[in-house]
Amino acid sequence: MTIRLPGVGGELRTYVPRTEPLAPPAGAPFTSRTVFSAAHVVADPYADTTPDSPAAVDWDATLAFRRHLWSHGLGVAEAMDTAQRGMGLDWAGAAELIRRSAAEAKAVGGRIACGVGTDQLAGGTPAEVRAAYEEQLALVEESGAQAILMASRALAAAASGPEDYLEVYGHLLRQATEPVILHWLGPMFDPALAGYWGSSDLDAATDTFLEVIAAHPDKVDGIKVSLLDARREVELRRRLPRGVRCYTGDDFNYPELIAGDEKGFSHALLGIFDPLGPLAAQAVRVLDTGDVKGFRELLDPTVGLSRHLFQPPTRFYKTGVVFLAWLAGHQDHFTMVGGLQSARSLPHLAKAYELADGLGLFPKPELAEARMKTLLSLHGVSR
Repeated sequence: MTIRLPGVGGELRTYVPRTEPLAPPAGAPFTSRTVFSAAHVVADPYADTTPDSPAAVDWDATLAFRRHLWSHGLGVAEAMDTAQRGMGLDWAGAAELIRRSAAEAKAVGGRIACGVGTDQLAGGTPAEVRAAYEEQLALVEESGAQAILMASRALAAAASGPEDYLEVYGHLLRQATEPVILHWLGPMFDPALAGYWGSSDLDAATDTFLEVIAAHPDKVDGIKVSLLDARREVELRRRLPRGVRCYTGDDFNYPELIAGDEKGFSHALLGIFDPLGPLAAQAVRVLDTGDVKGFRELLDPTVGLSRHLFQPPTRFYKTGVVFLAWLAGHQDHFTMVGGLQSARSLPHLAKAYELADGLGLFPKPELAEARMKTLLSLHGVSR
């Protein structure tokens, strides 16, 4: 088994894939951390669509992937950024995804939390943004899933300052029937979210964010922070009210943040756990025994792959996630809603294959190699 992989300059190098995958065993539920994996959607490759069309989803394959994550003990964070919310999946598609996934979670006993946003709006006033949030919150609560209040492009555009965020989020938290997760997604994931919480000064934004939480601590299960800044996340989690969790969304620094320090730790809600699911679950079970060193030995080597997938423009990390799901055999094609399979270059994908294979992430290495060679051939690369 050898394969010739292209670099950025067009040069080819010979790579020898590993022949044995990792085989993390199943285990008991996690005890020391709450862990969610954001999950991608599987497109229907036979639908006659364009990038501007509503998303055509292969529901059977999409739900099968969620069962894969649940089988390893991970919770599923549904209809989030990883599922291409706002990048191919519109609100109508997200609503159907939430209904189907929540029903599947109930059927198999899986944990699920679903994204609540305002993507049915193209714009609007703060009052209209609030109404859009209310519509989505009602659907998620009716489905029986936990709600994740996602950052809103429409609110970022409509808000005149911190007071608008305090009013909108305060209203939503007062009416939520169960504690929610608040999501702060940085502009590296979505440029339209620059200046969220009413300021481009992150210290001022953090103060507003904490003010929202302090006013309603009983309605906030936790916060999901995706700023790719480990120091800032640690400082923020130390300022949270007692009982409010911090779920790291930092796909660059997650091992150290989950491991924590003498003053606390982060739980996890991560897009990178989509391709890392079984390995991540094994690492958390090691951490459950108190073996921080063993946890880091398992998870630290995965950071190189994560940093590669999430390199700028970070919002296109979904392409690499779906690509690895195809190579791993979780779906039969490399097609994405919105045509997003074109968002990363061939050298980028080749490096992703090499890094993932080196970690043993492919259950059938020979299948991953054959599919990688097919992709190379389609791009004119000689074997």
